[in-house]
Amino acid sequence: MQSVVPTLSLILTVVTFGSGATKSVVPKEIAADGTVVASLLAEGAQTYDCKAGSDGKLVWTFREPIATLISDGTTVGRHYAGPVWENVDGSAITGKVVASVPGATPNDIAWLKLSVVSTRGEGVFSKVTTVQRIDTHGGAVQGPCEATGTSLVAPYSATYVFVRERN
Repeated sequence: MQSVVPTLSLILTVVTFGSGATKSVVPKEIAADGTVVASLLAEGAQTYDCKAGSDGKLVWTFREPIATLISDGTTVGRHYAGPVWENVDGSAITGKVVASVPGATPNDIAWLKLSVVSTRGEGVFSKVTTVQRIDTHGGAVQGPCEATGTSLVAPYSATYVFVRERN
């Protein structure tokens, strides 16, 4: 089993969410200092297209995510290309990746820290400044593909933590 912690010198932060909370060890590289606005489960897929890489060989290239955002078993939003997170209250944010650490296994997509670059609407997401993707399961694709223009959908789940960072 591959370790999430590559060296002993990595500083870790323990983050606790919600009632009956589970604890996730969040690496320093993607830690956020602020108030957790929401912590939501995402269930969906990462979509890849078969394209020629810089060396001319065919490889799977990430196209977009598509996921349902869930809180206590209820759908509260969606996540899609942009990347965008949209809440049922009409608020939405678009993010940009600022840091990444590998998932727990080669089959798990990376854990991310994203900075919010735009907001829309008033609601849960309107004050969010940072998004963390943690506890990823699945979604990663490795290796060559066989035909340009083919697509592959890789199911995944993750926890998205929406944070309003301190100024």
